[in-house]
Amino acid sequence: MSAQQSPLTYEGILEMFRETGERMRETERIIQGITKRQEETSEQMKETDKKIQESAEQIRRTSQEVGKLGSRVGDMVEDMVGGGNIVAQFRDLGHHVIAHSRRKIFGERGTDASGQIDLFLEDGDIAILVEVKTTLKNDDVLDHIERMEKYRKWVDASGSDKKRYIGAVASPFVEENVAKFAHRKGFYVIVQSGDIFEIITPPKGFEPKKW
Repeated sequence: MSAQQSPLTYEGILEMFRETGERMRETERIIQGITKRQEETSEQMKETDKKIQESAEQIRRTSQEVGKLGSRVGDMVEDMVGGGNIVAQFRDLGHHVIAHSRRKIFGERGTDASGQIDLFLEDGDIAILVEVKTTLKNDDVLDHIERMEKYRKWVDASGSDKKRYIGAVASPFVEENVAKFAHRKGFYVIVQSGDIFEIITPPKGFEPKKW
């Protein structure tokens, strides 16, 4: 025989309402917590989207600046050979330049053995490979050494050119210590002076390195 159910009292009814109210308040707190997290997530997504847009704009501006630098290098090469002053100065140093070319590409594009020569000056069995920078740093000098070595290997692999190669670096802005570093590495140094480019007088005993 089942136990007899206790009669519902006024106090029991009040307790039921109290418990129901507590559960409703707890449910409301949970809903408020979920809503707050949704709002925070929405704000984070907006902030992330803003950062993505800012990064995209920075990339766009950087690409434009790189393009301008590339154009500036081309202008400097044009200035060096357009007036003929660099050719004449190399001739004064004993290099009888007879031809020149710009942006000489060598090697297979996209490989470690490829590269570009900004200005290529030919002097019979000697050629002068000039690297042009908007601002010259020691690392640029080291990079040009690597470029010279790559070009030498590329020529040797083809077996069709017996020239020897010497190097030069050029820039409107060359600090004295960088110029000395380039000279020690066997490079001529070309710097802008007013509207023309001039070869810095090499130190006594200077001999251009041949590749």
